Amino acid sequence: PSPAAAESWEGGAERRAALVSLARNPIGRGSAASCGADHPPEPFSMFGMIRNSLFGTAEVWPCRVLSKGEKDDVAYEERTYEGGMFASVELSGKPFDEALREAVLKLLKYVGGSNNQGAGMGMMAPVCSTVFPAEDGSLQHKVNVLLRIPTQFQDNPPSPSDESIRIEKREGMVVYSTLFGGYAKEADYVNYAAKLTSALGNEASFHKDFYFCNGYDPPMKPYGRRNEH
Repeated sequence: PSPAAAESWEGGAERRAALVSLARNPIGRGSAASCGADHPPEPFSMFGMIRNSLFGTAEVWPCRVLSKGEKDDVAYEERTYEGGMFASVELSGKPFDEALREAVLKLLKYVGGSNNQGAGMGMMAPVCSTVFPAEDGSLQHKVNVLLRIPTQFQDNPPSPSDESIRIEKREGMVVYSTLFGGYAKEADYVNYAAKLTSALGNEASFHKDFYFCNGYDPPMKPYGRRNEH
């Protein structure tokens, strides 16, 4: 079985969306990676980080659509995502929405230049959160938020200045995902996870102990947002 995942990123001034994904194949747990300094450093700039978050373009996590389906007005896709090097933050003891905001800010600072090279790496989409549902469907107070390292830095990722960020190698995965719009909160992801699970029924095998919540836009971006499950 595997969890569901996100769909390809598209911009759009009036589009807001999120993705919920159920994994069909297990995601690799990975291992810590050594980091060097082959890339010339660029000065860290909080203004530059915010400017790029608002107006810049994001490199997209490489994926391929294997199949599409729809049931009970729920459209979904089966996708395969490439593995690679990821920056990861794990938080526990906090509600999902609060933990996600904290983790995303840490990752934005890292790719914005808060690393041993002072390198501004650019943004990667989506931000992918692994969540763990409780028996009643609500989310446990534990989340792992990860961001794929941009292609230019895949072979030699800079070391994070924040010790709570880990650099990990993860395997590729296959997921089932559905797209929805708006500023996604915990209740939205839980709702669409239930809809996707119901739509898939017994026709697909996937993990039920965790799933992915994917956002394609930073919290500072007010328009054109996209989310997936």
